[in-house]
Amino acid sequence: MKQLDNKINKIFSSLEFLAPWLIRFGLGIAFALHGLGKFPLPPEGLSNFLGSALASFVAISELGAGLILIIGGFIKGPVGNLATRFASGTIVIIMISALSLAHRDWFITTKLFTSEQIFLLLIGLYFLLRGNR
Repeated sequence: MKQLDNKINKIFSSLEFLAPWLIRFGLGIAFALHGLGKFPLPPEGLSNFLGSALASFVAISELGAGLILIIGGFIKGPVGNLATRFASGTIVIIMISALSLAHRDWFITTKLFTSEQIFLLLIGLYFLLRGNR
């Protein structure tokens, strides 16, 4: 059993560097698409809830945060790290706002943990805490 475990670890250890990239691209693309889906501005449904200016700001922020999260991973040093943390901080703020305003009835329910929103929040927190490390 230990030999099999060692062989499997050897195979996957060479691919380990891909793990944060898969998560980064998944979150970045998902968030960029959420923002892009709210175009043309102002987003009609969200405008009824938040008003035109704030709804447009949310759409642009979602699109920008997703793109900056991806781009930040390619930038070495403190600039890339700050870009990653800025983008993920934006994602966390948007997701906490969405959960507390639009989905407050989901708090600690099955609906919360079977929706994508909690995972977007958690992955955003991952990059906020981790940065580019």
